[in-house]
Formats: sequence, C-alpha cells, structure tokens
Amino acid sequence: MTKQQARFEPYDFNGGTCVAIAGADYCVVAADTRMSTGYNILTRDYSKIGKLADKCLMASSGFQADVKALQKVLGAKHLIYQHQHNKQMSCPAMARLLSNTLYYKRFFPYYTFNVLVGFDEEGKGCVYTYDAVGSYEKVGYSAQGSGAKLIMPVLDNQLKSPSPLLLPAQDAVTPLTEAEAIDVVKDVFASATERDIYTGDKLEIVIVNADGIRREYAELRKD
Repeated sequence: MTKQQARFEPYDFNGGTCVAIAGADYCVVAADTRMSTGYNILTRDYSKIGKLADKCLMASSGFQADVKALQKVLGAKHLIYQHQHNKQMSCPAMARLLSNTLYYKRFFPYYTFNVLVGFDEEGKGCVYTYDAVGSYEKVGYSAQGSGAKLIMPVLDNQLKSPSPLLLPAQDAVTPLTEAEAIDVVKDVFASATERDIYTGDKLEIVIVNADGIRREYAELRKD
C-alpha cells in the first residue's frame, strides 16, 4: 500500500473582487458579496468591506479568515492610538499602519489583497492598493481579487490615471463625479461577473463623502 501523508494547508482562496475609485471630494469602494472555495459557494451574502476609522474603509479579497484576523489587529492598534492621541487615525497614517502590519508577517503572510480608501491631508479622496506583504501605492483607482485582471484594463481605459513618473507629480484623483464613479463601478462588476465564477450574487457599494458614509446595493449574476 502507498503510504498516505497528511498535509496541513494554512491558506484558502475565497475569491471575490474589490474596486475603489477616488474623486476630489469623495471615495467609492465596492465589492461583491459571494464567498467561495473551489467550485463551492459558501455564502452569497458576505461583506468584504470593513470600517477602520470614521472615514477610512478597507476592502479585502483572498483568504477571509486572514482578513478577519488582519481587521482585528488593525482595530486593536487603532484603539491604542486613540487612547494615546485622543483622536482618530488619519487615512494616510492607517495606510502606513496596514503596510507595516502586513510586512511584519511577510514570512507567513496574511493571504489578503487590500484596498484602503479615505481622505488625505488636503481633504481629497485617496485610494491605497496593496500586495500581500505590505507594498503599497497611492492611486486614483484600483481593483483587487479574482476579477481584478478583467476590471483594471477597463478602468485604465476609462479613467486614464496620470503616470507616477511624470514630473511635477500630478494628482491621482479621478475627474469623475460621484454619480459617474458609481455607474462605472456597476458597469465593471456587471462585466466581470460574466467571466469570473468567483464574483457575483450582489454588489455592495460604499460611498464616503463630507456627509459621511452611505451604502448602496445592486444585483449581480447568481450563477
């Protein structure tokens, strides 16, 4: 008989797609609500968007157990910061904290692919996009997850972000209005669900602006 060896696999990929767009006075972050493993759908109503501070949100795809662990660590560090400084952490500070937190775990990383949205020091919308080990960049728009390869070319074509190599540096925020950004998000998700089996069911859209945070929902393909 062939000897069977037990294997421990610490990671899973639960699929899903996240998209974020920053404007002059708003941020839009969206994610589908399907959570899968392999060819099985575990739930059709799972939110991938978490609130880290008053006007700072993180959307994550990848291994959702690691996402929950990461959110818990960030929440604890943010609470310590509030006790020490008597104020909420700014979005650029939270972006650096997230980068450091991911980098400290680089030898056994959180299997998460994150986008962080909020407002910068000038009050403009900002999007930070990450890899699994903490390398990050401030951009005008981003997509992460299983449908990102389908969505990013469309965003590049429609939004045409200025090159980070241009001097003097140009602002990364997109020229879209809030309503136009929401329409673009709905369109790219409707397209991605046609080709990506890990994206679908329902679209959760969170809009951050001067009035606060509001949520919208749209239906996606369920097959």
